[in-house]
Amino acid sequence: MSGKVVDLFMFMGQSNMAGRGISTPSHPETAPTLVKGAGYEYRAVSSPDKLHVAGEPFGKNENRSGGIDDGDMKTGSLVTSFINTYYKITRVPIVGISASKGGSRISQWQPDGLYLSDAIARLKAASEFLSANGYVIRHKFMVWCQGESDGDIATPSTKYRADFENMLEKMLENGIEKCFLIKIGNYNGRENYDYGDIRRAQEETARENKDVVMVSTMFGQMKERGLMKDSFHYFQQAYNEVGADAGERTAKYVVSLDEEK
Repeated sequence: MSGKVVDLFMFMGQSNMAGRGISTPSHPETAPTLVKGAGYEYRAVSSPDKLHVAGEPFGKNENRSGGIDDGDMKTGSLVTSFINTYYKITRVPIVGISASKGGSRISQWQPDGLYLSDAIARLKAASEFLSANGYVIRHKFMVWCQGESDGDIATPSTKYRADFENMLEKMLENGIEKCFLIKIGNYNGRENYDYGDIRRAQEETARENKDVVMVSTMFGQMKERGLMKDSFHYFQQAYNEVGADAGERTAKYVVSLDEEK
């Protein structure tokens, strides 16, 4: 495969997509090193005139005032692990775009809102940059992981799904071909939060919406395995495992998709 052929991926959602991974003596696993040639980050906000070799913390400086701004919260995500695994199967590099905001609710990702408008602007900037510099964009996809904040405020499952699909429709209109969904995990704190309705809404959407593919449910096992570092987030090991799982399932889906053509 030519080095100028790439798959463009938007990594979207809230903090567990943005990445809050850490390593400790009891959980020493760090983020993986990128496989040579596997992927790049397009920094639409902080460095829009070139590609950067992907690494962690992915999207560290991609903060836009009045748009998606995660401050200095990013510490380590699932993205590098995802890219490595995807590339090993497809042999096509990923150009990834960070578009995640910690604590964001699905109502804040609607077409008239700042976050989705910013995400679409980042997608357009990346597409134009790649085309202008001789790259061939084979596919445009999004990976989505979000919903904990909606669980915290007990957003009804029907409302969550309607708003999610409204957001997705806007992304499809702007060139995204498929949404690869990473199901959220469980709450690990002292409040009476229950993410069951949101998790079920995500499962239902992936079953019934042809534009959505569930690619990992592994966050759901991390609480029992002791891999949550606080009420909402995970040690880097968990992000690595979820990224590899999602990357493998996404890659196999894309390979099968291309074989059908």
